[in-house]
Amino acid sequence: RVVPAGMEPGQGALAPAGEQQGMMEDGKVHSASGLFAYLEMLEAQAHEAAVKQEEIEQQEEKLAMLKKKVQELRLQRDELRAKVDLQGKGQLGKEGVMSEPAQPSSQAVLEWKIKSVKAMLQIFYLTGISGKLTKRGVCFCISTAYEGTYLDSYYLDLLIKPEVQIYRHSIPVFIPLEQIAKKYLQTDIRRFLSVLSDHLNAYVGRRFQADRLQEQFPEQIEGPLQRNSLCNLLVFKYYVSSKSKTFSLTARLLYGDLCHSLPTEAIVSCTPDAPASLAETAAAHSDLFRRMALHKAFRSFSTAPES
Repeated sequence: RVVPAGMEPGQGALAPAGEQQGMMEDGKVHSASGLFAYLEMLEAQAHEAAVKQEEIEQQEEKLAMLKKKVQELRLQRDELRAKVDLQGKGQLGKEGVMSEPAQPSSQAVLEWKIKSVKAMLQIFYLTGISGKLTKRGVCFCISTAYEGTYLDSYYLDLLIKPEVQIYRHSIPVFIPLEQIAKKYLQTDIRRFLSVLSDHLNAYVGRRFQADRLQEQFPEQIEGPLQRNSLCNLLVFKYYVSSKSKTFSLTARLLYGDLCHSLPTEAIVSCTPDAPASLAETAAAHSDLFRRMALHKAFRSFSTAPES
């Protein structure tokens, strides 16, 4: 064979057979490990999609059950109204004189109350509110969640004799429980529980967003996030980059509607020495905070290309 000039025999030629075999085996190992990693990723994605699909199907099933129960209760209501109308007509004598209506016994009234409470418990169970009868009345459990994540549960013990009143509870002191009870408890207990549940779910939703912001973006938040107990006022500073420079923005979020987890007012301001383009960025962030969950809005512009 011909050996290039200046090269000893055996130099610059193919590697020895044993070394070539080792290189091929290394390539196979790397290829197999990459394939396994890809298969694991596909399996994780398939599992996540299956879990989400199962959650959607469960929610649809609960909604269908709730609609069915509502229809049954409406039918019962219509039947009771018809019976009341017939009884009212039967109380008129032949001469058109109204006879004395029969007064229901205390036992009948109590049984009616218990039956009504049981029907109400069945309905609320599908909406995150469950309960059980007690010797004095009924104890409710209000379960809260945000974006499909179950969070805290709160308890409310009510007395129903001689009138409905709150016996004890675990509702946070900053939730306007007394105002809600004064408005709905004696006249519409379903409305009372529904409004109270809205307040609690909105509160845990706001708290959830603030916690996720601090957990997921600690390097972009300047100092501690300031918030009150109700989490309806959040103030924080965060860093943004513009033209290869880093600037600080201050966000002030006010949640005027305590039954919602999105702010009614979002003001983002920048320092006086910031470029004009940063003021446009601050305005865009303000709009984003009003329309999206806080941590999701932050993720959207944190992953955007640098301006």
